[in-house]
Amino acid sequence: MSADSPALHPLSAFLAPWLAGGTPGLSRLTAMARERRLVTGGGVALRFVEPSGGPEGYEEHAFTTGEIATRPCNRHDFFNALIWLAFPHSKAALNRRHHAALVAARRAGCTERGELRDALTQFDECGVVIAGCAPEIWQGLCEHRWREVFVERREELLRSTRFMVFGHASHDALAAPFVGLCGKALFLEVDATWLELPVTAALASLDLRLAALFDERDFSPRDWQPLPLLGIPGATAESEQPDYYDDTRQFRPPRTMRAGSSPGNR
Repeated sequence: MSADSPALHPLSAFLAPWLAGGTPGLSRLTAMARERRLVTGGGVALRFVEPSGGPEGYEEHAFTTGEIATRPCNRHDFFNALIWLAFPHSKAALNRRHHAALVAARRAGCTERGELRDALTQFDECGVVIAGCAPEIWQGLCEHRWREVFVERREELLRSTRFMVFGHASHDALAAPFVGLCGKALFLEVDATWLELPVTAALASLDLRLAALFDERDFSPRDWQPLPLLGIPGATAESEQPDYYDDTRQFRPPRTMRAGSSPGNR
């Protein structure tokens, strides 16, 4: 990424405060982390560095050294750095859980990643937090009632619900979006006052709640709800047209899955 990078996609717009002075390099990203005293899952001060090529994997290296491997001029890694700045507690919690799972597997002589690590990785890469005060909207999304939620109840959706893209791979893809782009969503119920908060305060609140979930609960990939990102209001101009949601390449009919639950509200 460079200072003349294209404008952020609307679903990435909440990351704009970290780009106010132009696209930051590794030293500036690290300085912003230090200003806020951010740490990785091991409690070590966060630093963004070029990959070292050492034997440790990304998660273990971050946990023990505080170093976040970030390839220069790489959009995927750049968005990973921005999500560390936007959701520092949640990213640290993910790092802790990955490290704990690695240690446990090593002790057990197991070489498989397991469902927990698969689920954490999926959310880290493609996760979306749906925060809202209307659980029935979330239920409609879980049941793939796309037209009902996005067209018939659009005004209610806009009043009651916010979509925060967490996954850095999703932000990377949104820079050049394609038909069928999908996220992995969970729902966090909020009250109406949260919906009125400034973006920074709203992010801080979500970050703490999400971190608590990652620290306290076990997950499976089946816990995440598939969400067509380009169906979110404002994600694309075409989504203003009702017949846009008739495109089954993106808005697929229901499939068998866990019954509309979310790990955010167990």
